[in-house]
Amino acid sequence: MVILESRIEVWDSEQACARSARRLALQAPGLLRQSVVELHGDLGAGKTTFARNLLRALGVSGAIKSPTYAVMEAYELSAEPCMVSHFDFYRFNDPQEWEDAGFRDVFAAPGLKLVEWPEQARALLPTPDLQLRLETLAGERRQVRWDAGSPRGLALLPPASP
Repeated sequence: MVILESRIEVWDSEQACARSARRLALQAPGLLRQSVVELHGDLGAGKTTFARNLLRALGVSGAIKSPTYAVMEAYELSAEPCMVSHFDFYRFNDPQEWEDAGFRDVFAAPGLKLVEWPEQARALLPTPDLQLRLETLAGERRQVRWDAGSPRGLALLPPASP
């Protein structure tokens, strides 16, 4: 992926993660609802926590399950009809599973795609609009690098820090 622009921020707590998710949900909702957003980071870095916070900010109510075992969980946003597909490719190791599960069709359809562990399916995925790279620091702190890979991703970047 060619990175067009990056931003770095530090989350001091899970509340800071939730604020970033809300900001992203509100910043350019029409663009976000047609984006591919990749979440990178080690186990426990906060990828699923960010995804849950983003889904809540987009209006998903009820249980938000981790897609670790199912590979994909789908949600329909009610305020503005939109499908959100949340993927976790951590255990993904068979490209035939991609075809069998119909993921090609899911990625070709309109809607937001949130992808954890994209490196496990790299050859099959489209170029992401936005990548978040989460790095664990001391305590609950996380450093997050936001990388835009498309004009849509540029519009979704958080504002630059002063």
